[in-house]
Amino acid sequence: MSPDLDLDALIDDPATRVVVCCGSGGVGKTTTSAALAVRAAERGRSVVVLTIDPARRLAQALGLDELSNDPAPVKETTGELAAMMLDMRRTFDEMVESHAPPERAQKIIENPFYQTISSSFSGTQEYMAMEKLGQLAGAGTWDLVVVDTPPSRSALDFLDAPQRMSRFLDGRMIRLLAAPARAGGRGLRKIVEAGFGLFAKAVGSIIGGQMLQDASAFVQAFDTLFGGFAERAEKTYALLRSPGTAFLVVAAPEPDALREAAYFTERLSSEDMPLAGLVLNRTHPVLAPVSAARARAGAEQVGGPGSQIAAAVLRLHADRADLHDREEHLLTRFSAAHPGVPVVRVPALAGDIADLDGLRRVGALLAGAGEPGAAATVG
Repeated sequence: MSPDLDLDALIDDPATRVVVCCGSGGVGKTTTSAALAVRAAERGRSVVVLTIDPARRLAQALGLDELSNDPAPVKETTGELAAMMLDMRRTFDEMVESHAPPERAQKIIENPFYQTISSSFSGTQEYMAMEKLGQLAGAGTWDLVVVDTPPSRSALDFLDAPQRMSRFLDGRMIRLLAAPARAGGRGLRKIVEAGFGLFAKAVGSIIGGQMLQDASAFVQAFDTLFGGFAERAEKTYALLRSPGTAFLVVAAPEPDALREAAYFTERLSSEDMPLAGLVLNRTHPVLAPVSAARARAGAEQVGGPGSQIAAAVLRLHADRADLHDREEHLLTRFSAAHPGVPVVRVPALAGDIADLDGLRRVGALLAGAGEPGAAATVG
């Protein structure tokens, strides 16, 4: 049996500075992040929540017309709360602007190759989420940062992002593209440029001459920033492993989602990252201690006035009991493979979370203080 996850104790602890909600797509990470942030703020923490591509209804639930790349105060809470949505391209631009003089930064940002990789390079969204986390944690404005991770195909992409970006920036092709700028003396420059010409001819025939020129111009303008990027990637990774960070793995009680949660749990453990526990969203607790078999037997036996309604209720209960048993079986398998990982079950709620009261309700459920028989979807 898994121990209970005490989320109030986690968010009340002043040593907890960063909470990262992670897991596969479609399991309720974004709403979980927002609800946890609202609860933490109203329990006395100064909180900023970073969301990744939330539905418009979530911004409205926070009382905001829209979310931007800069934290905006959520005014209708009793605590200090700000919310923002990651703008991947703008965050990349801010990194360049913070590392380069204005003229060089503008040259880099206007380069077509840069515009392509800053918008579509594999892992950019994950890396920029971590870059923004580093900015927020380093600002000193808030004492708790809650992060909703990107909806990656694999939850593991998120942990790999800093190293992947660092490897890309220090990769062989990048070094070749930067070679003419890095060559020191005039004679050496001629040798390097001759070698680069052969490389450019070969690669240009594959990806196109103009793209290669854009890439080379970008890398040569960007060359002095590589060290800073690699250093920031290492700092980001160190932040993820620090004692003040807590990972919450969010899953639905479904085979694929729990399989992904298991992979993430194992990865966090193997890299000594601080796992707080598992949030199991959209569970279906039974409303009465009656087994499915007994309820179905009762449905066959009822008679008299109202018997059809009574039978329908008993069959409905039997179906829900079966669903509950399947969910508990999946959780038992997860817990057997990962003993000691604390778990909190969050009942499915009927309808969207449309306002702060809805987020407060989800927050209460996350803390184990909600109505076990309620029916809303944490979406």
